[in-house]
Amino acid sequence: MPLPRILLLSLGGTITMTRSAGGGIVPTLTAADLAASVPGLAAVAAIETLSPLRRPSAGLTLDDLIGVARTLNDRLADDLDGAVVIQGTDTIEETAFVLDTLVDGDKTVVVTGAMRGPESAGADGPGNLLAAAIVAGSPAARGLGVVAVLNDEIHAARLVQKAHTALPSAFRSPLAGPVGLVIEGDARIVLRSRRPPVLTGPLADEPVPVALLKMGIGDDGRLLAALPDLGFRGVVIEGMGAGHVPEALADTVSALVARIPVVLASRAETGPVFSRTYGYPGGEIDLLSRGALSAGLLSGLKARLLLQLLLRAGIDRAAYAPYFADP
Repeated sequence: MPLPRILLLSLGGTITMTRSAGGGIVPTLTAADLAASVPGLAAVAAIETLSPLRRPSAGLTLDDLIGVARTLNDRLADDLDGAVVIQGTDTIEETAFVLDTLVDGDKTVVVTGAMRGPESAGADGPGNLLAAAIVAGSPAARGLGVVAVLNDEIHAARLVQKAHTALPSAFRSPLAGPVGLVIEGDARIVLRSRRPPVLTGPLADEPVPVALLKMGIGDDGRLLAALPDLGFRGVVIEGMGAGHVPEALADTVSALVARIPVVLASRAETGPVFSRTYGYPGGEIDLLSRGALSAGLLSGLKARLLLQLLLRAGIDRAAYAPYFADP
């Protein structure tokens, strides 16, 4: 039986970083360099490599990720069986979510990286790359959409979060856990969910600024009120608890909704925005009745990216709900 054909596409990140003359580590290695460093990789997949960027993941832009999605849609429409996107771990949850929103079809795309550089003792990059290639080529993983694979765990793009700054076990899906594991060289899938709609139409070239604001006790709303005049085209509010803001800001939200889309997320680590429990001014019933849109289970980070993509796709605000709905 022929090996699956897998594209390794590298954007940079800690997994590619080596020591610089000036101190600290910087991205230097290519996808080909990484592939050559993984014992056993050639036994699980026929590998192609591509290295369009060498950046730390904090330096990636939404336009970079849109470009990666276009490349993946083009290449996966051919005879590739899957793809692995390699990048820094700081923004893996965001990259996985954007690609899950833009990459069509049922072939598996995996996003992976490393918490430790390749020159570190106990470097986790080779193990993560091998596991990612196994998942990308596995028939069992087809139809999952985009997943993140690190520490032999397979996480859904919609749920995965970076939860630690240092440990190799930094990635979690606190709501439901990983959807599978890599065990004995196989991808073992234990959970499946329906994929949300994929944006397949053209996207405007012009970036669309969307703000992300976290609520805290005593917030006076001056940043919220100023957003439209600062050029923002939308805002995601990370509300307290199940989606709440101070009572004094409820009218500010109403004024904002009249000018730009307002999405309500939670600042909590996980859990949905409520819809019918708290009825006081600034509670979720009040804010949703004023025209704010629920982010559902999405974190503020992911809701912000989704709103940017919807605005660039030119989709009418009245049609946003299915994209934010819990699959």
